[in-house]
Amino acid sequence: MAFNIQDFITKQVASAVTGVEVPSQAKNTVLNGLSDSIFGSLTQTAAKPGGIDMIKGLLTGASPAASSPVTALASNLFTKNILSSLNLGGGINSALTGLIPGIIGKLGGILKDQDGDGDVDFNDILITLGVGGKKAGGGAAGSILGSAAKGILGSILGKKK
Repeated sequence: MAFNIQDFITKQVASAVTGVEVPSQAKNTVLNGLSDSIFGSLTQTAAKPGGIDMIKGLLTGASPAASSPVTALASNLFTKNILSSLNLGGGINSALTGLIPGIIGKLGGILKDQDGDGDVDFNDILITLGVGGKKAGGGAAGSILGSAAKGILGSILGKKK
């Protein structure tokens, strides 16, 4: 079965949030908001010039999550779209946004040479995201990030969509 990055992010978020006392009425909003913000940051980054290299650096573990623009964008999205409407208080807000670098850091090392050609390249990204490539079978081709990878990255790298 192909790797599903969105499910992986959701599991990491659920695990990380257990250490923060979030009011029960806000828990689902926080969990979904964190997951959506991180996934949204990856998606938006993929569409930017140089974004694929940033994502590749994070997913291979070559770039630290704490100083990554992907992490900063995820924090901004979470603060703007979720925390600004919940009124949880500064302490909880800081604790929750402080989880984002650790969650994104868990993505490090998930991208490896999947197709056996000796390097991490476009095909390996597609296989890891479950959207195509020689070994993936294209099982999750409908994913947002996968579509961005195939469309945007494909045209940048000269691959067929």
